Amino acid sequence: MPTMLESANIFSYIPTKNFERAKGFYGGVLGLNHVSTDDFALVFESGGIRIRVVIVPDFKPGPIAILGWQVDDLEKIVTALKARGVICERWPGIKQDAAGIWDEPGRPRVAWFKDPDGNVLSVSAQ
Repeated sequence: MPTMLESANIFSYIPTKNFERAKGFYGGVLGLNHVSTDDFALVFESGGIRIRVVIVPDFKPGPIAILGWQVDDLEKIVTALKARGVICERWPGIKQDAAGIWDEPGRPRVAWFKDPDGNVLSVSAQ
């Protein structure tokens, strides 16, 4: 049975404490297209999806990824991110290769990193 949202466009929210720092990271480091800025949010676009980075003065980042990208060449993207100063996270109990990619047979290949506010983001192989 179809739902009323199955074909609706989606967008994502990401909290930040600092617009300038977030704009530099999402627009500069990650290279996302900056669409607009208003008093409440920076809006970026990636793969046709809108991402609203909103000011939340008192938030604590969670322990899991809140946004991720599926990419064709995971190693190339991880290398490019590292060249821009992004550090891949290492998680206890998860087998990761030298680049920080979780590469366990039968599992999706993924690497995690954090934005300047500590939000966990990921890139994974398609």
